[in-house]
Amino acid sequence: MRGFLASSVGVTCAAALVLPLALSAPAQAATRAAKTDPAVPGSTRSLPLVPLGDDRALGAAAPEQGLTRRAVRSFSLVGVIWDDPDTELRGRVQVRTRASGTTHWTGWQDIETHNHEHGADPDSAESGSGRVRGSTAPLWVGDSDGVEVRVQAEVDERSTSPGESPLPRGMHLELVDPDAEAPSGEASTAGGRATGANAGKDSATAAEATHEATAANAELAPLGATEIPALSKARTEREYLAAHQRRPGAQPYIGARPRIVTRRGWGANEALRERGLVYTEKVKAAFVHHTASGNNYRCSQASSVIRSIYRYHVVSSGWRDIGYNFLVDKCGTIYEGRAGGVGKPVMGAHTLGFNSDTMGIAVLGSFAATRPAAAALRAIARLTAWKLGLYGVNPRGKTYLKSGGGNLYRKGKNVRLDVISGHRDGFATECPGRLLYGKLGSARTTAARYQGR
Repeated sequence: MRGFLASSVGVTCAAALVLPLALSAPAQAATRAAKTDPAVPGSTRSLPLVPLGDDRALGAAAPEQGLTRRAVRSFSLVGVIWDDPDTELRGRVQVRTRASGTTHWTGWQDIETHNHEHGADPDSAESGSGRVRGSTAPLWVGDSDGVEVRVQAEVDERSTSPGESPLPRGMHLELVDPDAEAPSGEASTAGGRATGANAGKDSATAAEATHEATAANAELAPLGATEIPALSKARTEREYLAAHQRRPGAQPYIGARPRIVTRRGWGANEALRERGLVYTEKVKAAFVHHTASGNNYRCSQASSVIRSIYRYHVVSSGWRDIGYNFLVDKCGTIYEGRAGGVGKPVMGAHTLGFNSDTMGIAVLGSFAATRPAAAALRAIARLTAWKLGLYGVNPRGKTYLKSGGGNLYRKGKNVRLDVISGHRDGFATECPGRLLYGKLGSARTTAARYQGR
């Protein structure tokens, strides 16, 4: 693992250089302002699953667990977690929900089981924190106040001893509301267990975390900015040449910087994530994902969807921050993901075994049976043309990445992959969905053209 940790750092694009970050007068003013900002909304409610129907007598060994239909406090995103992240959930997870203020219940919706494929690399500090739990993909259901869930195991008598449950231990249903005020205690607990690394942070510490995240983009936008503005290709090239002390007129092969909504822009609660920013040496490749959270959202709701996924990754799943480096909605808006600076080689938790020297781009939605929007595909091409260009990488090229361990490649193996790959290229998974994966060839060609190749 070539990642390293610093509590407050500045990192050049050319190398992973650690520098102390002193609080300047403007930064101190930003920190004081953060202390007086109203609390960022959001809440998480965790409900233990129980045996259903005729399986109640079997207790914890029941092959079907869930919750019967019930009214609950408002939520918009659901998922299922369990105690041991190394235990696979072999079975089917389904949920049905009731739209808030109505009597209408949806039909049963499948939740992707999402076993192992996302997350920090094995042997990393993040995966070994003791806070990580197994989890399904999250599912966006919109404003709801009723829920029913069932988890049906794939029973294999050869692998299950008598009295042993075929389902993971400690399964809980997570109900996430990205917009409500967090009830006391619920934002930092799941099933009665502490989850967030920073649960109970005081306002001063939360303000420091906010400053840490916004200062990481200080060379691209003012402190506290809600977006990184787009630049023309000519200006992007001039700034690149100046930053790398290269002569004017040299061909940098870099795409125009796209507009990127910052963490502050989508409303990240910086008090939730673990403090410190983790970087690798460079960015050699991009892995494209889908969030598997469904397509039933409006672009005006994208920030709420991202806040929900962030909360699910950190509070429910026990990760140090949201796993993806960038997210893209169906209208083509690009959002900053994991904190650390959009131009820097931030270590994500998106492709288990290949988080070093890569970035993860997740398109909001599910694309096994739904075509991705053309705007989202253009955003992938624009983003990779710029970010890979910062590191001199050709989007149409191949590169070697060293596996950190996974179900396709053993730990330490050098693997030759496309510079723009799908998640399934590094791990045996359906992600990013058949129809999005099929568009990656055109994304590579378009990104290279945006770079001027």
